[in-house]
Amino acid sequence: MMFSYQFIIGGIVFAIGLIFAYRQGYLSIKENGFRNLLFVMIPLFFYFVLQGYLQFGDFSTGPSVLFYGDPDRSPTLGAPIDYGIMVFYFLLILIIGTYFGRRQKTVKDFFFGGQRFSWWLITFSLIATTVGSYSFVKYSRVAYTYGFGSSQTYLNDWIWLPLLLFGWLPILYFSRITSIPEYFERRFDRSIRRWVTAFILIYLIGYVGVNLFTMGKVLNILLGWPIFTAAILVASISAIYVTAGGQTSVIMTDLFQGLMLLGTGIMILFLGINYLGGLEDFWQHLPRAHKLPFPNFNEDPSFPSVGIFWQDGIANTAMFYFLNQGVIMRFLSTKSLQDGRKAIFTVILVLMPIAACVVASGGWVAKAMVHAGILPGDLQADEAFFIASDFLSRPGVFGLILATMTAALMSTVDTLITAVAAIVVNDVYRPMNPKANEKQLLKMARISSVSVTILGILLVPVFMSFKTIYAAHGAFTAAVTPPLVIALLFSVFWKRFTRKAALFTLVGGMGAIIFSLFVPEVIIPFAHGVPMVDVGDGIFDGMKQFKFMRAFYGISISAVIGIGVTIFTKPEPENRQKGLVWSTIKDAIIQYKGSPGKENASKKSMAIPQIIDRNPVTAGTGSLPMVGISNALAMDLEGVEGDLLYISDKRKWLGGLYSTHAVVGEILKHSDNLIQLDRETSKLVITKNRINEILIVEKLY
Repeated sequence: MMFSYQFIIGGIVFAIGLIFAYRQGYLSIKENGFRNLLFVMIPLFFYFVLQGYLQFGDFSTGPSVLFYGDPDRSPTLGAPIDYGIMVFYFLLILIIGTYFGRRQKTVKDFFFGGQRFSWWLITFSLIATTVGSYSFVKYSRVAYTYGFGSSQTYLNDWIWLPLLLFGWLPILYFSRITSIPEYFERRFDRSIRRWVTAFILIYLIGYVGVNLFTMGKVLNILLGWPIFTAAILVASISAIYVTAGGQTSVIMTDLFQGLMLLGTGIMILFLGINYLGGLEDFWQHLPRAHKLPFPNFNEDPSFPSVGIFWQDGIANTAMFYFLNQGVIMRFLSTKSLQDGRKAIFTVILVLMPIAACVVASGGWVAKAMVHAGILPGDLQADEAFFIASDFLSRPGVFGLILATMTAALMSTVDTLITAVAAIVVNDVYRPMNPKANEKQLLKMARISSVSVTILGILLVPVFMSFKTIYAAHGAFTAAVTPPLVIALLFSVFWKRFTRKAALFTLVGGMGAIIFSLFVPEVIIPFAHGVPMVDVGDGIFDGMKQFKFMRAFYGISISAVIGIGVTIFTKPEPENRQKGLVWSTIKDAIIQYKGSPGKENASKKSMAIPQIIDRNPVTAGTGSLPMVGISNALAMDLEGVEGDLLYISDKRKWLGGLYSTHAVVGEILKHSDNLIQLDRETSKLVITKNRINEILIVEKLY
């Protein structure tokens, strides 16, 4: 039942995205439009076949074996060398983060890394952000208890692919908003911005608290440290390198950490399969129920598949890709819209399935080892990841696994810290101090980074009241995301959506959710038959009741409010829509670069730099430097004045670390491939020891 339910509801959202993309001209049966259509249909087909095969396949399971133990491989939860490796990793991350943050001189550099990175670098950064510290413990516990049902969270992103790639991403890229609240002010007014700022800060700071609670719990199990002590230690290290280097530090450390996350998780799975005797034996030792991606519809209130779908697949996934400030800053850090699309496509189709295996590997392996009699049957689900990985690894290797846990935490926390700092600077401090200079803004960014770290630590006791990390995370996101998700989607994809409707959607939707915390019975008509359980009487106990189905309740109420108020209010003026609604993307391109442009007009060539002494001249809302190019280079690029260029060091492996965007301001009479740069712009693309090196010049739009 759940398989059909997901692909019907998800298919409707997917189809709406296809319609929008077709009307915008991105999809067709010809040339680029057909290629785009093929690319977005591949993930749908892939997930449909994969999940259908697991749900309905005829799989057998071998007989269970009584526990016989292996005294030579009893888990010890770490040796001194393991903890030494973890400490070394902490120091290494500090060095990497501070080194790559040396060039942060402006808030644009601090939050967006100069908007110059290649798609592959952003891809690994996104996956490292997605796989948080809670992921290994949280999903290994679910994997041990429910099997492949743990993959639901990572295999639902296909639902939003068309709306994301061809609606939100181009608007986001060309409008060059620095924060989600800023988008709402430009779309409506400052009052809406204030409400959105408050709600998003609650979401992001709460997320920091969840991650710090998780790592505190992990180190409590491993070292016996108090949860607060462990959380403070890890939070401090993250805050140090983020405060020093901002987004560039985050992206470069995430590249390193993302590789570690994927590699170590795969290693645990490989070691487990190998110890059990091979893939066939591993498969035989997994109970049939553990092979189902949708183990139940509504029978188990602790893990109802319908609740997970609405909480994680709909509300939280939409929040993550459309409203999560940390992810937004990743999108804005790419060198081009095309690179942003490549990053998203690779994440959803390639890396998310791998991540689903990585974070759940400890639980799957532990369950198979219990079935095979290798581990005792009374193994606690919360310990599955640690016991299995420690059992399968030797001293030193387990230290690498501990370091990976740390990587998972820090790769998520560093993103959240910079995200909160971005909102504080751009949506709180800058409006109150419009004359603040770059030095003052950068100082506030760093103060904010430290402050949010402290607030996250203070929230740890709140999440400790929940039985599991999975329950804490699910209840929190289901309670805070629905009004924001509906308000953003309606704002982007419905021109008729009004300011008053946005206000009532946010305030009314959140009010309805707060009411459900005290009177959870109101969720019963929306619960799809998920039963009520005895959870207690406090406010946080109310959050535990219908903790997943609250997402459907919140989405439904918020949508009804938004539609109802819109019908009875006047439309917003056209100037509030240009460049900010799906049908006005061409306007966004014009605003960004200062002249009309078309997508997919990319041409590439090499050029000799000529540095001239003059003050920088900028164009468009992106404050892009203007450059001169020779006749020869213009012919190679098929370029004219007003075109948007991407200029970079020819070393591709740098991923855009030395690069910048620029607008063609002048065509020079010169027979060589020459590009003329002012001195300040040249510093962005040319290192001191490569003054005379040839540059790569790419025409984007």
